[in-house]
Amino acid sequence: MHGVPVRIDSRSGAVRFAVRVQPRAARSEIAGPHGDALKVRLAAPPVDGAANDALIELIADALGVARRNVQIVGGERSRSKVVEVVGVDSESVRRLVTSHAR
Repeated sequence: MHGVPVRIDSRSGAVRFAVRVQPRAARSEIAGPHGDALKVRLAAPPVDGAANDALIELIADALGVARRNVQIVGGERSRSKVVEVVGVDSESVRRLVTSHAR
């Protein structure tokens, strides 16, 4: 996996990967790997789906896809989520993780 600890599953034109969310952060940003997940800080609070919406927008912008191509497929009410992105390959996600690794 080229040194990227985040587990990325590819399936028929889409990729799935784990995300660890920190809501109510100072600003929204991709923080890098966190165990086998991608850590994301979100300024939005975890109220009425605001953090989930912010997560979808941030991932879509970072990967250069439309918001409709990003979906939370697991852990909607948890800090640990599984995100599916249509229209990108696993290498695009690896580059995203690597560029934010500390």
